[in-house]
Amino acid sequence: MCWQLEAFLIGPGRQLGMMFDPARIYATAIYIGCVVLALICALLIHSKILTVFAIIFEICAHIWYSLSYIPFARRMVSNLMIRLCDTEL
Repeated sequence: MCWQLEAFLIGPGRQLGMMFDPARIYATAIYIGCVVLALICALLIHSKILTVFAIIFEICAHIWYSLSYIPFARRMVSNLMIRLCDTEL
């Protein structure tokens, strides 16, 4: 994981501070929530489909979190998705 490597390089205290920065708080919360949801779906509910969906959302949240470290990357990806998913006929 990206944040584990960063925690190793810069230290866990500084990494936690960066994870809960206002620019990354939502991506962090969604990522942690999806990790917990994937564990619940896999270990308690025993649903493979729900577990796969939770893991897909987890990966998307991790990518969004990682993009916050690159200047203007989130805006660029958002604009690209808007252009690709535009459904005007």
